[in-house]
Amino acid sequence: MIIQAVKWVGDTDGFLELIDQRELPGKLVKLQCREVEHLCEAIKTLAVRGAPAIGVAAAYGLVLALRNLDASVALQQGLGALAEAQDRLAATRPTAVNLFWALDRGKKSAEEFVAAHPAANLEKLSRHVLTEANAIYREDVDMCRRIGQNGQKFIKSGAGILTHCNAGALATAGQGTALSVMFEAHKKGKKFKVYVDETRPLLQGARLTAWELQQAGISVTVICDNMAGWLMKQGKINAVITGADRIAANGDAANKIGTYSLSILAREHGIPFYIAAPSSTFDLAIKKGADIPIEQRPAEEVRRFAGTQVAPDGVAVYNPAFDVTEARDISAIITERGVIKRPSAGKIAKHLQKCLKF
Repeated sequence: MIIQAVKWVGDTDGFLELIDQRELPGKLVKLQCREVEHLCEAIKTLAVRGAPAIGVAAAYGLVLALRNLDASVALQQGLGALAEAQDRLAATRPTAVNLFWALDRGKKSAEEFVAAHPAANLEKLSRHVLTEANAIYREDVDMCRRIGQNGQKFIKSGAGILTHCNAGALATAGQGTALSVMFEAHKKGKKFKVYVDETRPLLQGARLTAWELQQAGISVTVICDNMAGWLMKQGKINAVITGADRIAANGDAANKIGTYSLSILAREHGIPFYIAAPSSTFDLAIKKGADIPIEQRPAEEVRRFAGTQVAPDGVAVYNPAFDVTEARDISAIITERGVIKRPSAGKIAKHLQKCLKF
């Protein structure tokens, strides 16, 4: 693993350390979150981003919710603080399902602990919540490695790979999802080239993905978002690999805005399109992609570029953070438990059932 985007420091009275991704690649700055409010702001402003990383950070956010309470507080008051923190954290970003999954898991675990140990004190509850958050962290690290191992077979030596946004170590607790596939292929000695969309409007591809791949010694070239189709036409792209923030029951997948366009271009040029994501990214309560809530980001992200105004003041701006790629255009979904080729509702349900038995 190259970096740790999310890290808990200390015991129950510790803090959450985050790499401030707004500062990369120019500076490597670390933030210390000691209150839920600080973490909410970090998520909203994309200091920490990427569906798995947000989920892990939120799990530690529940520890922060208990950190500053008086030690004499009753367990039920502690659960109340957790519920309040869950609501605040869940309101930060609406699309990535890992956020809600991690919060639900952490809160449910705390409730089960209190039911089983009614005489316990707040310190023991805090320790239990931290233990659960640490488990989510470790599982994410292992999940990333497994995704990479399951997906590296789709990268051949000499290939050109296109990716969009950032689905690497900065987006997870481990080595990433889509980038994990590339890291594992690189470990096996495969020689390939990665083309990285800059990913407007916030340049996560140019700033973050290119930086990660360069650090790993993988050949990387940054392109503007509108160049991908022409590279495909020239035969320079052999596969597209991206992450996902939420996958519906039928296999439709939400990812960073611009991913849908790549899926159409890949289909037109006969290029396989792969999504690498953990099983926790599936949301079976969402039947199809059209039902996935899409976050709308501030207009200033588009009106300004790297701090410079590029659009008239007051001009209308449409700035969705995500779009949805239809299952029919996805060659396979790579998870930590295996590969779902040509995903459908039936195949996904069967895959997830297998995960439950694992």
